[in-house]
Amino acid sequence: MAEDFKIPSLKVDEIDKKIISILHEDARISYTDLAKKVELSRVAVQMRINHLVENGVIERFTAVINPAKVGIQVSAFFNVEVEPKYLESVANQLENEPAVTSLYHMTGPSKLHMHGIFTDNQEMERFLNEKLYAVKGVVSVDCQILIKRYKSRMGMKL
Repeated sequence: MAEDFKIPSLKVDEIDKKIISILHEDARISYTDLAKKVELSRVAVQMRINHLVENGVIERFTAVINPAKVGIQVSAFFNVEVEPKYLESVANQLENEPAVTSLYHMTGPSKLHMHGIFTDNQEMERFLNEKLYAVKGVVSVDCQILIKRYKSRMGMKL
């Protein structure tokens, strides 16, 4: 029965992996330049990328912003314990908060792991008091502030 819920995987060959790797480094590269790097025609590369997008392998192309360059000084990770019956409603409220950059349901029946970014500690404190602690069903919050980033996922490498 568990196999009914299995997400079908798409066969990704070595050329697709190379294309994804190059796009991961520079998503703005032209089809022509990418084609030269993987030794295919521009049309073949475009078709492969379209196929990867249509099948959900590539979810989106995006710009990665350096938070410090736009005044974001505080990056924090939160473990939020929630009463089980409120888990979905709490997650739905938090996912719509602009300060929340990622939100995951973690092991355990009522744990949410969240990342948030703030201009300063005062903004984070307002978020905690006015947004997070005020949500019905939140039992406790553990917060850790980022000191230094060594690596960030920015997409999966194959």
